[in-house]
Amino acid sequence: MSIDAVVGSAAVRTNELGIREIVRRLNAGLGPTLVAGLAGSKDRRISHKWAKEDGPEPNDAAVRRLMAAIRLWTELSEAHGEHVARLWFIGSNPWLDEDSPVEAIMEDRYKETRAAANAMLTGGFSG
Repeated sequence: MSIDAVVGSAAVRTNELGIREIVRRLNAGLGPTLVAGLAGSKDRRISHKWAKEDGPEPNDAAVRRLMAAIRLWTELSEAHGEHVARLWFIGSNPWLDEDSPVEAIMEDRYKETRAAANAMLTGGFSG
């Protein structure tokens, strides 16, 4: 499957999810503390609250970060497995100036993070 097909398929599927389901999936894969951090929250428990049907909704900036994260999580975990995807999210990354993808998402560096994910998905980088 081409990179465009992988990315397109993940984007369509994640766009159909509600924000609470997105948070639940990220909590399960990355853990609630990491999810809260990448969303830009200082409250380490907030992602548990966001996941509840009667809980508060994340603000617009957090929603953008969560949407970016779930797309990347879906693509990477399907291609390489959850363990590898988790390590990718938290490890320093040469395509992000040795920052982790979590840090890059938290700083709204979506294009850079997408390029780093594409490098992982294709096994190389041409940029």
